[in-house]
Amino acid sequence: MERTGARTLMRYLYNPPLIMKKIFNDFIWETSNNKILLTFDDGPNPGTTELILNELNNQNLKAAFFCVGNNISLNRQLAKDILTNGHLMANHTYNHKVITKLSESDAKKEIEMFNGIAGDIPGFIPLYFRPPHGRFNLKTGNLIKESKLKNVMWSLLTYDYKNDPQIVKNAVKKYLRKNSIVVLHDSLKSKSIITDSIKIIVEEAYIKGFEFGEPEECLK
Repeated sequence: MERTGARTLMRYLYNPPLIMKKIFNDFIWETSNNKILLTFDDGPNPGTTELILNELNNQNLKAAFFCVGNNISLNRQLAKDILTNGHLMANHTYNHKVITKLSESDAKKEIEMFNGIAGDIPGFIPLYFRPPHGRFNLKTGNLIKESKLKNVMWSLLTYDYKNDPQIVKNAVKKYLRKNSIVVLHDSLKSKSIITDSIKIIVEEAYIKGFEFGEPEECLK
């Protein structure tokens, strides 16, 4: 975590502390309807996105995909597939750069470039944003507001990108709650375990009696 109170690095936290949620209380940290929401960062990526869509279909679940604009430009059909399968696609910037290290104008450009490339895909509506690598500060928070986007963080980071299902299982068992926003990754790093990771979450939710929701209802 970065030391300055107004700046933080979320990527190393399975579950964000309460003080962080209080400081950035206009961010979305949990679902609003006590249902679990699955989210996938960094796609679309050939070979991984298809696995995710297939397993979500098998489980009859809808999810939010925080996509990278450059990946959309390279894989437009996969981006279309995300939307045609009934999932939500949201802004994860165009180049996946750490926006706290960018000038205000460059950070704004990253957000706008994503909306530009995704805006050509039928069904995309620019509503939500998640900062790359989980990095944000008060300045970038204000920029997101000015862009008329809601900043969606998380309450459970699975560490699926470490490519170890046991790490995912331990995180889910300890931190999954009925209102969790869960982060997984649509990337090559998580490809070999992504199907099992989804199954692990579904099984743990079933054991605990939790339900899954759709993005539109969970992020109200």
